[in-house]
Amino acid sequence: MKKILVTGGLGFIGSHTVVELQNEGFEVVIIDDLSNTTLTVLDSITDITGIKPTFHKADVRIKSDIKAVFDAHDIDGVIHFAAFKAVGESIAKPLDYYENNLSSLIYILQEIRDRKLDNFIFSSSATVYGEPNHLPITENAPVKKAESVYGNTKKIGEEIIRDASKAYNINAIALRYFNPIGAHASAKIGELPLGVPQNLIPFVTQTAAGIREQLSVFGDDYPTEDGTAIRDYIHVVDLAKAHIAALKRLINKNNKESFEFFNIGTGKGTSVLEVINTFEKVNDLKLNYKIVGRRDGDVMSCYADTTIANKELNWKTEIGLDEALRSAWQWQQKQSV
Repeated sequence: MKKILVTGGLGFIGSHTVVELQNEGFEVVIIDDLSNTTLTVLDSITDITGIKPTFHKADVRIKSDIKAVFDAHDIDGVIHFAAFKAVGESIAKPLDYYENNLSSLIYILQEIRDRKLDNFIFSSSATVYGEPNHLPITENAPVKKAESVYGNTKKIGEEIIRDASKAYNINAIALRYFNPIGAHASAKIGELPLGVPQNLIPFVTQTAAGIREQLSVFGDDYPTEDGTAIRDYIHVVDLAKAHIAALKRLINKNNKESFEFFNIGTGKGTSVLEVINTFEKVNDLKLNYKIVGRRDGDVMSCYADTTIANKELNWKTEIGLDEALRSAWQWQQKQSV
């Protein structure tokens, strides 16, 4: 049984990926500092799979913390999620983002290098493409100057991995996510931001639950059909399964380069107002929202061409927007009880 280290494994995407790893027979070791999640997620994962992952409360910004975890386990692969991820916050707190998102990556890669390990999966982002020249976005699209500090940490992170993989013979895959939403069908795990949410769907669900008085829609003057920004919303379970596909590709030595990257989305763009209208329809409720000014760092439209990922990873999305928004609301209702 392969033992996989998952950093940020109690977070939104991390927890769903841990579940899918366990479902596929992998043994999982989790690092999380609980800065944007709670320890109850560990129990929820155990409830879903019947297996309690090994957990280390550790800070990936502290080199000795990372080393201690690698010393304690014979690791066969790493999936690295642990990162700050809010576009707006990153612009306000650039040094925090550079420290957290880049130093942790370097420390983990140093452990992989020193121990001659392999199989590294990096949680990257479609933000590396900036404002795209063409839609849908293919992997051949140019990586541009980032629109936000968060995006820049992902861009620089990929450059670090590319250089390290070449120098130290490390096989790595960066998965460039689009917009993960939804929750596990059990409603036992989902997106649980601490404090004010930074992403659209938690704001939608918290507004529907009465936790937030009103939802702000950032801009209705984009040159899109309804004036609101367009994104590619992928169900988090589909995204989690893409990590398993990428990991197996590396373990089975099916990768064509030492460093590869893939777009992970649905291939379909959906506007903010379409998301709101769909949420209202599938959950039979009304949202209190208002249009406000655009937000710094946001691009107009961003959705994936998933042809290469579908073929090379033998993976595709299976869960639609309706089900994603229904599951997100079921998860929120459970938190409100």
